[in-house]
Amino acid sequence: LLPVLVYEIHVYTGTKLGAETDANVYINLIGTRGDAGKRKLHQSKNNNVKFRHGQMDIFCIKAVSLGDLEKVLISHDGAGPGDGWFLDKIVIKHKEGKESQEVVFPCNRYAIHGGEEFKHPLHLAIDTKNVMFLFFLAQQWRVQVKTEGDSPEPQECKRTLVIYGSKGKSDELLLSSQNTRYVCFLPRATDEFIVETRDLGDVYKIRVSCDDVTGFEGWHLKSFCLEELHTKQELNFDCNCWLSLNREDKELVKEFPAVNEDQKTLPVYKYVVSVHIGDRWGAETFANVYITLCGKRGDTGVRKLHTPLAKGRKFQRNKVDSFLVEAVSLSHLQKVVIGHDGEGYGAGMYLKMVTVKESQDSDKEWVFPWWNWLDTHLGLCETVCEIVTVGIRLISSPKLPEINMKSSGLWIMDITGSDLSNEVDPICLFLVFYGNLNHKKLPLQVTGKAIQIKDELADIGSLYKVQVTGPHSELKQPWHLDLLHMKHTGTKEEMYLAFDCWFNPNEDKCVELPALYADQEPLPVVEYTIHLHTGDLKKADATGEAYLCIQGEKSDSGKRWLNSRNSFITFPRGQVDVFKIKAVYLGRLSQVLVGFKSLKKDDWFLEKVVIKEVFYPFSAHVFVHNDWVNKHSKKDFVEVAIPLKETPVTSLTPKNVDTKSRGHWQTWVHCTQIPEDVPDIQVVVFGRKGKSSTQKVQNLNDNPFLFTLGDIGDITKISFVLSDPCLARGIKLHKLRLKDLDTKQELGFHTEARYLFGEDGSETVTELAAVRPDNPPLREVLYSISVHTGTLPASGTDADVFITVFGEQGDSCKRRLRHSHFERGQVCVSEMRAVDLGQLSKVLVEHHNVGYGAGWYLEQIIIHESGKTDGQYAFLCQQWLDSGVGDAQTERMLK
Repeated sequence: LLPVLVYEIHVYTGTKLGAETDANVYINLIGTRGDAGKRKLHQSKNNNVKFRHGQMDIFCIKAVSLGDLEKVLISHDGAGPGDGWFLDKIVIKHKEGKESQEVVFPCNRYAIHGGEEFKHPLHLAIDTKNVMFLFFLAQQWRVQVKTEGDSPEPQECKRTLVIYGSKGKSDELLLSSQNTRYVCFLPRATDEFIVETRDLGDVYKIRVSCDDVTGFEGWHLKSFCLEELHTKQELNFDCNCWLSLNREDKELVKEFPAVNEDQKTLPVYKYVVSVHIGDRWGAETFANVYITLCGKRGDTGVRKLHTPLAKGRKFQRNKVDSFLVEAVSLSHLQKVVIGHDGEGYGAGMYLKMVTVKESQDSDKEWVFPWWNWLDTHLGLCETVCEIVTVGIRLISSPKLPEINMKSSGLWIMDITGSDLSNEVDPICLFLVFYGNLNHKKLPLQVTGKAIQIKDELADIGSLYKVQVTGPHSELKQPWHLDLLHMKHTGTKEEMYLAFDCWFNPNEDKCVELPALYADQEPLPVVEYTIHLHTGDLKKADATGEAYLCIQGEKSDSGKRWLNSRNSFITFPRGQVDVFKIKAVYLGRLSQVLVGFKSLKKDDWFLEKVVIKEVFYPFSAHVFVHNDWVNKHSKKDFVEVAIPLKETPVTSLTPKNVDTKSRGHWQTWVHCTQIPEDVPDIQVVVFGRKGKSSTQKVQNLNDNPFLFTLGDIGDITKISFVLSDPCLARGIKLHKLRLKDLDTKQELGFHTEARYLFGEDGSETVTELAAVRPDNPPLREVLYSISVHTGTLPASGTDADVFITVFGEQGDSCKRRLRHSHFERGQVCVSEMRAVDLGQLSKVLVEHHNVGYGAGWYLEQIIIHESGKTDGQYAFLCQQWLDSGVGDAQTERMLK
């Protein structure tokens, strides 16, 4: 398996006038093994505000090793007031194995074009030598594009072309005329462009795309013709299709295979991409989701998943949405890159897995498990992920007659891999099959590209994972394991496990994948990080050979060697050594086995082992030994079993960022049905530590404005307060979103079918609970408020009465009670809708002292949750609220 690397990206903004930008910036790294996909540069690791004048910003992205980096594609969306950007250079650092690499991409230019937003990517080559190298391999193409007669008049829309060949693919080629007065893509017109690419080899497909711009009616494309100007090779593509969101397939991206007498025309598939959202709080998203499918024969490019096959709201908790992605055949799928743009409230999503099948009629599908968040503040803190396939499974379980449902029969296993030299002996590996009852180890003699073995795998129960391992001795030559195809002769169960990994002479390899059944979710492959703590005692250090085996409720990881073949490992005194292994999820961990063989008969003092699950479920397991290993032992290898001591769970803790929040939050409020001359609307924001001061809402038309909240802790709710309760109708709320300008944390609020101040405009306060991905929002409660007026003479009042209810989770803000008269001896019942206040503690009651006989004798107020008879709160008063009686107070705090 290729390693997953961390690429550290240093972005240098220039020092010229207006060099900085507020736009969203995206990058794609391209190497000899492929590309990382388009990634948004979210948060600078070293600066609070990124892309400032003369500043260097550091970003990190994770990707499967890309090989030697050749170029990067960088772009921005032109958003924000400072959309022009002078990019000085980009430096990319990464470490693969023991070798550290640093690659410089000079730019020294503005990312702006013709005074407009720069929306096509910069293409940065590595250095002068490589630029010359690419120049000599460059190809020039004459591209002729024909538009059908019924195509609408052309609109302002970027149209691009990507050419795929046996040696790679071109950049995204912009189809536009150098003459700004020339109008392209008119009905019945033939337009001609000259484009340049590197040497692509034998061209096998093209991809044509249009931008999704407002008001774009579509483009009826008739044909493409490509002519390579040096070789005069000509390729014709009969397209005859619409690129439109309103016609035919409702797509703005189309692929066409090359038609050539010398090679077979590739089929076009409508891949069915299914996105499985997990069953976690906040798992759903309203963001735009994009995916790229990658196979042995190219990729699909970035596709927006906009129209699901089944109607309904997409990407919801514990749901599966399927989409069609039309593309020229990719051959065997290898990975997908999936992510979202962070738009909408609660944009982060918990992705369980992605499955892909070649068509709606396919009986098999590729499986890409993830079991993690795509969120800027949870999990791996990324909104884009790259998922390598674990294999292919059947869509549905085989339908068999009742008499054949017993599992008697054989598993026929076909193993395919790379070829072997005839001059060396066969390679000996082992296949370990784990079931829910037992496991079984079978030897595998690798003699060539294809091997078949048969076994009943009796007594192991239901197979749930397969492990492939080599002996702890030197292999004679490297060998690549491609695929393990398993089919049961009795049950007809069938699965393809895509190991896709090398077994090299000087390394110990142990890889495992989950069994893939049609009716079961595959267990995730988890990366376990192991911290071995050597004690800080005299002679605690030791040198020798060591292995480790993690045991859990489902099974164990198998023996994993910590030292390489023919070498030893040293555990220094007082040091923590870190190792990483990947294994099919083991469930709750129970104990760890540590084996050690000393080189010099040393004693090793092992203090503890801490194991962290990087992917799932983000928790740490502590195994305390606090004793010597190999002390007074006569055995060569000593194995100690260390039981679990504690498991501190950190599963949904938001990302710890070095940046401290100053309480400055950018705010978006989007409303419609706004009455004329609406009075000022105030806002109070509540947090775990307190509440903000009252601040004015600057606008309701989705233009951002600033709230200064101070240190109120994690935000729990927001209250809109009407300064003058005289609305004729409510204000329809569509969007409410907050973003911390320092930490970049974003908060959303459920706004479906919500009106500010009630649909009829009769309320004075509207509250919304903050939607956080790490905790469920506070629930909305309808409180019943019973106001008991006293029986003394003149106890009643005609004044407006207001109440503020306080609880452990904040207060309700000042509310006007919906009763015009509080008569002597009567009980007036009102209802108040508010975010859950928790345990109630006190009530502030007051009146505005207006009108004849405004004075009021209040006996008590009783509050309880509507629909419930228990849990009542009684607040005694038994005093006058009268400016002319007693202490002359018109407000009382009742506890």
